[in-house]
Amino acid sequence: MKIAIVGTGYVGLVSGTCFAEMGVDVTCVDIDANKINNLIKGIIPIYEPGLEDMVLRNVKAERLHFTTNLTSVLNDIQVVFSAVGTPPDADGSADLQYVLEVARTIGQNMQQYILLVTKSTVPVGTASLVRQTIQTELDKRGVSIDFDVASNPEFLKEGDAIKDFMSPDRVVVGVESEKAKELITKLYRPFLLNNFRVIFMDILSAEMTKYAANAMLATRISFMNDMANLCELVGADINMVRKGIGTDQRIGGKFLYAGCGYGGSCFPKDVKALIQTADKNGYDLRVLKAVENVNAYQKQVLFHKLEKHFKSDLAGKTIAIWGLSFKPNTDDMREAPSLVLIEKLLQAGCKVRAFDPVAMHEAKQIVHSKMADLIQTDSSKIYFANDIYDAVLDADALMLVTEWKEFRMPSWGVVKKSMKGVLVLDGRNIYDKSEMQEFGFTYEPIG
Repeated sequence: MKIAIVGTGYVGLVSGTCFAEMGVDVTCVDIDANKINNLIKGIIPIYEPGLEDMVLRNVKAERLHFTTNLTSVLNDIQVVFSAVGTPPDADGSADLQYVLEVARTIGQNMQQYILLVTKSTVPVGTASLVRQTIQTELDKRGVSIDFDVASNPEFLKEGDAIKDFMSPDRVVVGVESEKAKELITKLYRPFLLNNFRVIFMDILSAEMTKYAANAMLATRISFMNDMANLCELVGADINMVRKGIGTDQRIGGKFLYAGCGYGGSCFPKDVKALIQTADKNGYDLRVLKAVENVNAYQKQVLFHKLEKHFKSDLAGKTIAIWGLSFKPNTDDMREAPSLVLIEKLLQAGCKVRAFDPVAMHEAKQIVHSKMADLIQTDSSKIYFANDIYDAVLDADALMLVTEWKEFRMPSWGVVKKSMKGVLVLDGRNIYDKSEMQEFGFTYEPIG
């Protein structure tokens, strides 16, 4: 079976590579010629454990191909996955220009039946716009060619994406015809031989499922962060509370960890888009607006703790930050809590020493671009360290922002000798309070 995937970002590249791994002949398409040339050379634009080896293996096996020209492969395939970006507009709504451009290109050039499957996260009703766009182009050409549209939202966790794709909890697909259903069934059956967990539904419901899933997960995170902040005020322990409610089968233990806020490419963008969709339809999503507000506050919670400890006298203080990416096992800096924290620290006159195992390059680019006004007069205000111990050198305080595995068991004796101060702010609650106190640190977790 031959398919094309348009867009070689996180979703497109992982999806295309995993399909190829199962024997499908896949052509990945992107308008970025530099990215395509690099992929042909084996240079991967994102960090995802196991992805590079899988890409190289399937390119060598001639099951995975890369091109900038979608038109050149249209006549050899039946299925096109659209995995292009849907960045948020100023009002929070999803920008569909790239999604509709893919539809336009197909309508202008298709010569035979095509099933266009939207894999990008798109607002409810997008499939109808896609269908109209293709049909408009066919009408302009004066031809009548059968086609279908479908929705197949992705539920990949960054850092675990290959496992999620190769052995999914479920595959959600919205279709309008039996032919589309048969093609999708054929495509996914190898992944689910023992338990076929493809859930077919109408397209509108599939589009909504993606947003609803991310909104629910974001809600759980913000709820626990709100509870953690209350726990601190009344003297309760959020970790004990988490265990107490997580063992209730109606609730479960996943996504009940308090921390310093969620980020990434999905939750912030999708919550905003769903709120905006509701507003357009005259409905106020009050719970999700609260989720968004709690998360915005939570990204500043470590700064508030620091400010309280030093009685707002932060000018000249050196602060070490461990972890910059929005979560472990990725270099994704989109909406990362560390960026909010760094900006607040620089504004307060602090010097920042930061380290991340993977996301240093991305972080440097963003900080130097978006915070240029805060560092242009003194480039020493932020230092990107070589390792965790370099980061804490002469630091007045240490902040753990991203829970990478290599941060879990550092040599605290070395850290203590290297630091000037003793304050450790744990934004992910990964350390043991009594152990930290034995080492002589002033330790503050979340909640």
